Amino acid sequence: MAEVTVKQLAESVGAPPERLLKQMEEAGLPQRGLEDAVTEEQKQTLLTYLKTAHGQVAEGPKKITLKRKTVSTLRTDRGRGKAVAVEVRKKRTYVKRDTTEAAVPESAESELARLKAEEAEREAQRQAAELERRAEEERRKAEAAAKAEAEAKAKAEAEAQAQAAAAKAPAEPSTAPVSEEEARRAAAAAIVDAEAATVKSEKRGGKPAKRHDDDRARKGRRMDDDGPGRDGGRGKRAGTLSRDRLAERKRRAAPKGMPKTQGFERPTEMVARDIEVPEAISVGELAQRMSVKAGDAIKKLMGMGVMATINQVLDQDTAILLVEEFGHRAKTVASDAIEQEYFESLKIEGEGKPRAPVVTVMGHVDHGKTSLLDYIRKTRVASGEAGGITQHIGAYYVDTGHGAVSFLDTPGHAAFTAMRARGAKLTDIVILVVAADDGVMPQTEEAVAHARAADVPIVVAVNKIDKEGADPQRVKTELAGRDVVPDEWGGDTQFVHVSAMTGEGIDALLEALLLQAELLELTAVEDAPGQGSVVESRLDRGRGPVATVLVRNGTLRKGDFIVAGEHYGRVRAMVNDAGENVDQALPSYPVEILGLSGTPDAGDEFSVVENERGAKELVEFRRSRSQEARIKQQQAARLDSLFDNMGEGEKPTINLVLKTDVRGSLEALIAAVGELSNDEVKVKVVSSGVGGINESDANLAVASGAVVLGFNVRADASAKKIIEREGLDLRYYSVIYELLDDLKDALSGMLAPELREEIVGIAEVRDVFRSPKFGAVAGCMVTEGTIYRSKKIRVLRDNVVIYEGELESLRRFKDDVQEVRNGFECGIGVRNYNDVREGDKIEVFDVKEIARSL
Repeated sequence: MAEVTVKQLAESVGAPPERLLKQMEEAGLPQRGLEDAVTEEQKQTLLTYLKTAHGQVAEGPKKITLKRKTVSTLRTDRGRGKAVAVEVRKKRTYVKRDTTEAAVPESAESELARLKAEEAEREAQRQAAELERRAEEERRKAEAAAKAEAEAKAKAEAEAQAQAAAAKAPAEPSTAPVSEEEARRAAAAAIVDAEAATVKSEKRGGKPAKRHDDDRARKGRRMDDDGPGRDGGRGKRAGTLSRDRLAERKRRAAPKGMPKTQGFERPTEMVARDIEVPEAISVGELAQRMSVKAGDAIKKLMGMGVMATINQVLDQDTAILLVEEFGHRAKTVASDAIEQEYFESLKIEGEGKPRAPVVTVMGHVDHGKTSLLDYIRKTRVASGEAGGITQHIGAYYVDTGHGAVSFLDTPGHAAFTAMRARGAKLTDIVILVVAADDGVMPQTEEAVAHARAADVPIVVAVNKIDKEGADPQRVKTELAGRDVVPDEWGGDTQFVHVSAMTGEGIDALLEALLLQAELLELTAVEDAPGQGSVVESRLDRGRGPVATVLVRNGTLRKGDFIVAGEHYGRVRAMVNDAGENVDQALPSYPVEILGLSGTPDAGDEFSVVENERGAKELVEFRRSRSQEARIKQQQAARLDSLFDNMGEGEKPTINLVLKTDVRGSLEALIAAVGELSNDEVKVKVVSSGVGGINESDANLAVASGAVVLGFNVRADASAKKIIEREGLDLRYYSVIYELLDDLKDALSGMLAPELREEIVGIAEVRDVFRSPKFGAVAGCMVTEGTIYRSKKIRVLRDNVVIYEGELESLRRFKDDVQEVRNGFECGIGVRNYNDVREGDKIEVFDVKEIARSL
C-alpha cells in the first residue's frame, strides 16, 4: 500500500486525528502534523505500540498450568491407630511460545481499526455492567423497604383485630343468665380466635405461620367445645397460655418501619491501600497489614514459586511483589526508620543557659590522677582502690568555690585504652596529669592522641613537684616535642605545677579550667527532656542494673522513661556522687540511675522518651539489628578461617568464663585477653558479663572446660558447689595486670618448646676397616669435644652433610665404651650406613628443649 498522511490514516481506522497523532508521538514516531506521511514500517511500529499498551504483546510467552490432586490414607501408631486422610496437591506450569501471533497482519489499517473497536466494546461492556450493578442495588433497596412496610402494616392489622375480638364478648347483650364457667370459656375462645387472625395476617404479609401454633389453636377450640368435665381444667390452662403467648408476641413485635433485613452489604470492589514494606518482614505480619488471611498470602507465594511458612521472613523485593499481587500499592520503608524517627525527636529547641564544664583527668598509670582529684573533692578514693590504680571511670560533680565542675577520672593502665577514648569523647576539657619525676610515658602519649582526636583542649597538670628529682622543665620539653606547646612558649596549652599531696597549685589549676570553659562558651537547654551518655554500668546484687550517666542537655527527672543503648526502663531512683538521693539532674550533672532492664554499654547515648511502648519498640529494633550483625560477623569469620584451618592441628586453647563488677572493666579485659592469642596458642572467652558468678556460669564452664575468672566479683553458694564438685579452676582478681600476668604464664606453658642443637664432639676418619658384624668401621681421631654413643650423629664430606643417623658401635681398642674424649682414637660403626670414607668427619650433636614465653 502507498504512503498515506496522518489524516487519511485516522479516517481509515475511524479514530480522531488528534488522538492518533498523540499515540504516534508516544510510540516514538516523527510525525507531528496531520499532513505528514506514514510508511508501512511506521504503521507496524504504531501497531506494536498499541498492542503493548493494551496488554496484547504478540511475542509474549504463554503458559499452561496443570493441577493434580491425590488422596491417600495414613495410619498413626504404626498402622494400628486412627486413619488420617492425606491430600497432596501438585501444580506445574508449562510455558510455550505462540508462533501464530507473530505473523504479520495483512493490513495495518484494519488491525488498528479492530483494536479501536475492541477498546470501544470493552468500554461499553464496562459501562453496561456498572449500570446493571446500580440498578440491581436500587432494586434490592426498594424490595427491602416494601417488605418492611408490608410487615409493619400486617402487624398493625393483627393487633387491631385481636383487641376487637377481646372486647366483643362482654359487650354483646345476653337474654339468658350466663354462668361464670361459660363466661370464662367464651373469653378463652375469643383470645384463640384473635391469635388465629394474627397468624392469617402474617401469612398475607409473606411470613409463613408455624405449624405447631395452628395445632395449639385447634386443640384450644376442642377444649372449649368439650365444656366442663374431666378436661375442664385443661381448657382453663389453655386459655391462660394463649393470653401469655399473645402478650409475649406483643412485646417481641418490631417497631413500625424497621426493616427486617441486615443493612451491611459486602463491597463489590477491592479497596487498594498503601502498604508499608520494610527491608525484612514475616509472611504473617505482611498478611496482617494487607488485611488478608495468612493462608491466602502463602498460596500466592506458592503461585509465585516461593515456598514459605507464616513465620518465614521475606526480603523487601519479594514482599513488594506479593503486595502487588493482591492489588495494593507497596511503599518501601527504610530498615532504620524507627531509629531515624527517634533521632528526629531528640532535637531540642530553646534558649541555652551556661553549664558547668565536663573535665576528664587522663595520664599514665600511677602519675597521681585520682590523688589530685581526691584533694579537689576532699576525699580518699585512691587509698581504697585495688593496687592503688583506677580500673573504671568515676564521675564526680564538684563545687570548687571558683565554679562548678564535673570530673571524669579515667584509668591509666595500658589495658584501658577504650575507656580513655570514651572519656575524651564525653568531655569538654582534658586535664593531662604528668609526674614531674617520671616525664612523658606511653599512656601520656595515648591520652594526647585521644584528646586531639576528640578535638578537646588540654590543660597539663605537672604533678609531684614536691618530690626530689622533680623536673617540670623536662616535662614541658618532652610534651612540646609531641605538639603540646606551653602558652609561655607561644603555644595554646596551659601548664600548671601542682602537688596532690600538699595542695600546691590546685587553685591555679581550677582557675585555668574555668578560664578555658569561658572560652568554650558552654551552654545547654534545661527545660527539655534529658539527654546524655552512659559513663559506666554494673549489676548490683541488691539494686539490680545500675548505670552512671552524665546529662549533657535537658533535665533528667525521677520517673522518666529512658532508652540507653539496647536497654530501657523507668528511672526509679537517682543517686549523686555523694550517695544522696536526688529527684532531677541538670546538664553536666553525673548521677547513678536505677530501673533499667539491663546494663548498657559504657559510652551508649541515653535520652528520655514519651512512653514505655515507644521505648520498647526502639530497644527491640536495636537488639534484632545487633543480633543480625553478630550472626553475619560469625558467619564471615567462619568462612574466612575455613581454609586457614584446613590441614592444621587444633591450637592449644584456654577457655575463660569472665565476670567483672562494671562494664568498662569487662570491655578492657576482653580486649587485653584477645591480644594474648598468637599463631600457636589461643585464649577464648566463652562467656562474659557483669555481676557475680552464678550457677549458669559454673555449668557453662563445666561444659566447655573453662577457667572461671572473677574480677572484683565472687561466686555464690550454688556456683561454688558445682566448681568444687567438678574440680574447676576458679580465680579471683582485683588488679588487672595480675590477671594478665597469670594468663601469660599459662599460655607460655602451652607453647611448644624451642629446639636448639648443640654440637658436642667431632671425630675425623683416618682409616676404614671392614667387619663381618658391623660392616664398615671407621677408625677415627676425636678432634673436638666428646663423642657419645647415645647421641645422634652426622656424616660430613667436604663439610657437606651426607647422612644423619645414630651410632651402631663405639670402641676403644676392643672395648665397647660410652664416650671418647678429645685427643683419643676410637672405632665408630654407623648404623645403616657403610659408605664411610677416609677424610670424612663424624659430628655428634645434642638437641635441647628451651621453654618459650609470650
